[in-house]
Amino acid sequence: MVGHIQIVEVSPRDGLQADPADLTTDQKVALIERLIAGGHTRIEAASFVSSKAVPKMADGDAIMAGVPRIDGVSYSALAFNRRGVERAIAAEVDEVTGVVVASETFSQRNQNASIAESIERWAAIGDAARAAGKKASVTIAASFGCPFEGRVDPALVVDIARQLAATGPDEIVLADTIGVAVPSRVASLVEGVSQAVDVIPLRGHFHNTRNTALANIVAAIDAGVRIFDSSLGGVGGCPFAPRATGNVATEDVVYLLHEMGFDTGLDLDLLIQSTAWLEYELQHPTPGLVAKAGGFPTP
Repeated sequence: MVGHIQIVEVSPRDGLQADPADLTTDQKVALIERLIAGGHTRIEAASFVSSKAVPKMADGDAIMAGVPRIDGVSYSALAFNRRGVERAIAAEVDEVTGVVVASETFSQRNQNASIAESIERWAAIGDAARAAGKKASVTIAASFGCPFEGRVDPALVVDIARQLAATGPDEIVLADTIGVAVPSRVASLVEGVSQAVDVIPLRGHFHNTRNTALANIVAAIDAGVRIFDSSLGGVGGCPFAPRATGNVATEDVVYLLHEMGFDTGLDLDLLIQSTAWLEYELQHPTPGLVAKAGGFPTP
């Protein structure tokens, strides 16, 4: 093995929030139980945002009441404001994640706030989470491109990261929300942000909308990133970004990393079985490939 890569599983939240299916709370908890059985120790389990804006995530409190509490398994939840983080804390999440969008137009549509206002909101979210003993991570959404403004200036992302670093987050996530990044841009942005945030760990969130996510993950690894988001089966996307479906499939990422010699602590066979289960529950196929082809063939 050449090292460990940590996978943050986002299918219960980022995966299901934009899926056409409406899973029950019990089905979502069952998904989380399967993810744990497959080796996941960090799971984005719920969202504490407006139920009017994201109705599929309205049951965050019930999900957190139903998930198994196991030593070593950390549950995260999304929060956009102080009310959201208070709900997340009351639901006993382990991590709270905030979002700042690197585009004024997208920021207004996603959070009804400017970039500057979103940074201020995040600072309050992070402070509240840490005061409650929770980890606090922040995602820079649309780090590589915006569906409304086009290409995002890397200097703007670096500046946002520098401002966020001053608030003391546990991690900063660079998110390719609409799946437009390519390896060269990933390598360059990771280098620039790494210099701006010093020792704060970076996490990669790459969508496979245009079939570049795996290549982007490799580029990010080469640039020093060791934490990545992925979604079982590749389900999900952002409901506020047109045609932005395409979370990278966990099984595809795990196969890639294992064949490269990295350890993830995840069981590929069990993940593939869970994808088949998820497709049955959703009543439609998922876009991942390794779940269809299987792992490396054995003679």
